Parts: sequence; C-alpha cells; structure tokens
Amino acid sequence: MKPENDIKHDNAPDSILSESLEIKHDIPDTHCGMVAIVGRPNVGKSTLLNEIIEQKVSITSRKPQTTRHRIMGIHTEDNYQAVYIDTPGLHIDEKRAINRLMNRAASSSIGDVQLILFLVEGTHWTEDDEMVLNKVILSGTPVLLLINKVDLVKDKESLLPHLEFLSKKGKFLDILPVSATKGKNIDIIKKHVKNHLEPCEFYFPEDYVTDRSMRFLAAEIIREKLMRFMGDEVPYSITVEIEQFKWKDNGVWQVNGLILVERETQKRMVIGNRGEKLKTIGREARKDMEAMLDNKVFLELWVKVKSGWADDERALRSLGYGSE
Repeated sequence: MKPENDIKHDNAPDSILSESLEIKHDIPDTHCGMVAIVGRPNVGKSTLLNEIIEQKVSITSRKPQTTRHRIMGIHTEDNYQAVYIDTPGLHIDEKRAINRLMNRAASSSIGDVQLILFLVEGTHWTEDDEMVLNKVILSGTPVLLLINKVDLVKDKESLLPHLEFLSKKGKFLDILPVSATKGKNIDIIKKHVKNHLEPCEFYFPEDYVTDRSMRFLAAEIIREKLMRFMGDEVPYSITVEIEQFKWKDNGVWQVNGLILVERETQKRMVIGNRGEKLKTIGREARKDMEAMLDNKVFLELWVKVKSGWADDERALRSLGYGSE
C-alpha cells in the first residue's frame, strides 16, 4: 500500500522525508486477506477447504447442501494468513426459507474478499453454475476458476474442449484442474492466494484454524453423521442443536444434542429399530468429537419433532441460520 505522503521529488523537505520514512516503517511485515470459496451444491467446496487448511473444519458428505452455514477456515504460514470462507452451495431453488437463508449467506460472502475460488465439477455445467458465475462476475473481485473432481472424468479428451468453453465464460486469473480429495494442485491455489493477500496485521491468532466454536462444530459433526447414515429424504429436514456442552469434574466433556425433524415418521427413521440407528450415529459422532477435543466425550442424543422449522425464518434464525 502506498503511503499518503510518499516522496515525489528529490528535493522534498526534511520534515516530509522524516514523516514518509516513519509511515513506511509502520507498514506491517505480515500479509492477510479473505478468500471466498463458492459454487453450486456438492462440487467439493468443504473438501477443498479441509485440504487447504490440512484439518477438518467443515463437514462433508456426498449429499448436496451439506454445508448450511458460512464457515471460516484459517491458514497461517510464515508471515501470511489466508481466511477462507466456505459457503453453502448457491442454487436457483429458493422455495424454502432455509434455502433462501443459505443463498443469502453464500452471496454475502462474495463481497469484501480479496479473491474468489469458483469451484465447478468436472465437465458438468448447469444453470446453478451459470447463476454463481453471474454473481461472481458482478462482484468485480479477482476469480480463480477451479475444475474439481478431474480425477473422476473418464473421457480425459473431453477436458480440453470444456476448458475452452469455460475460458469464454469470463476473465479468470487462471483455470485450474484440481482434485480436492487427492490434493492435486493445492499448492498452486495457495500461491495464487498468497499473491492477493494485503499487508496488514493477522485477523486471527496464528494457531487458529476456524472462527467457529467447539459447540458449533459438535453440532455439525452430529449432522454430518445424520447425512451419512440416513436416506436421501430425511437429512434435508434435520437440524441439530447443542443443549449442553460442558466440562465435567471427572475429566469428561458432557455433550447433549437435540436432533430436530419435521415429521413423526422421520423421528422413527432417525431412531431406527430398537434405537440402533441413533446409537450408530451417536457412536460415530462421539469418535470425531473425541478426536477434535483430544479428550473423552459423553454424548447423549434426543430426537424431537418441530413441524415446519425449515420454512419458518424466525425459527431458523433462533437455530443460528442467517446470523453470519
């Protein structure tokens, strides 16, 4: 950043010279900035974030719209700190209140960032991709276009014409084939990001990897297991609320989670025959929580019916949606 009183002439007065040198001396030797990861649902945004951060800070599953909240992942290396914003997948369908709030959270993340990572999947291009592209272009922010899951493209010869197709869609810093699951070209992404960080103090302490609390991450872990162990219908009608997250005198974390569903039939599906489904979800969630906290966890789960919660904007906000 150029100082306001930078020297323009060799014969500048000593007072200006002194002031200029003093301002230059105050410029921090650290660089920091915000990077938004955007794309339609299920293109691998959360997996990419976890790979960049080298730690799991955002839950993943094969189901679309796994990410419902805006989550920051923080990567600090030497004098550089990049704050990545993992966003819910942008999509055209806004019939339900929860979809509208997720779209707002994703759209708001595009503003006030130094760089946008626009993620697309293989050789696919959809209306949702087009909608995301339009928002990205309107932002005026530099964009790095990432083609994810290239390792899954069977016809490799189809990649070149698809690259040409994408290159005509807009002005990008680069179009880069990547594989978030295998770490392909992650180092190149980091170099692009580094080049767009600005001289300033770090936003977060160097040992931070996310802005989210352990309580929030515990709820996300439970929801991830629900996404993985339930069928296609139920996960989209489910949310999780942590009622208690407490350190006990016996050296154990006590975590009480409330699983909200919209219908009685969904409650029975989550609980399963003789409670076996809920036990499996709880057991797997507890393992991840213990790994995250590096400590023993006592986890209790309940399931409750709350009809229409996903269409009630007030209820959604009370559950933390749209509060980013």
